[in-house]
Amino acid sequence: MTRTLPYLEPTDPCFPEISTALRDPDGLLAAGGSLSVPWLVQAYANGIFPWFDDDSGPILWWSPRRRAVIRPGTMHVSRSLKKKIRRGQYSVSVDLEFDAVVEACSEPRQNSSGTWITQGMRKAYESLHSAGYAHSLEVYQDSRLVGGIYGVSLGAMFFGESMFSRVTDASKIAFYELHRLLNRWDFSLIDCQIQNPHLESLGVIEISRTQFREALEKNRTVPTRYGPWRLENV
Repeated sequence: MTRTLPYLEPTDPCFPEISTALRDPDGLLAAGGSLSVPWLVQAYANGIFPWFDDDSGPILWWSPRRRAVIRPGTMHVSRSLKKKIRRGQYSVSVDLEFDAVVEACSEPRQNSSGTWITQGMRKAYESLHSAGYAHSLEVYQDSRLVGGIYGVSLGAMFFGESMFSRVTDASKIAFYELHRLLNRWDFSLIDCQIQNPHLESLGVIEISRTQFREALEKNRTVPTRYGPWRLENV
């Protein structure tokens, strides 16, 4: 018997229990709701994220059975990447060009004509950034923005959303610098949502939804760093 997907009214944020998410497609939990700041904060705090590709349709919320994560301090850094970082040809900043990073991440990728970062999603994360929850890290080469990453921070967990590269390895450098910053701040986990070969090469592992929920429970008691971030000479 096919189960009906719950539809959420855009009132106060309230999500179904994540264990009720569909197995096919894996992790689809609910439709509807809102992309307002309270809804998004509630979603991330409970291991849920929005993912859809058309603003004219309903918002879709997900919590997959397996979660791609990395603990700060465990990133795999290749010999070639270490050399590139040591050369000092790149500079980095945090929260300096959030909108530009999200826009770059929303551009169609090679061999792909579409994007899941719709106009509605962009506005939603810009609002999260203004509220002090969403952050970006920018990578520059010769004063030109060539790479970056953005996501949501709650307590001591960072929920990565997307990253981009305009030159080789710029997104890896962004991930590396974010990883170093969060390691210095004693963050417990970086959520990468869904595993892929690129993330796996950086040291990202998979844990179960239950293990991820346990990490979220521990994270609820940790204060969140609101407002703009700074590199603090990392």
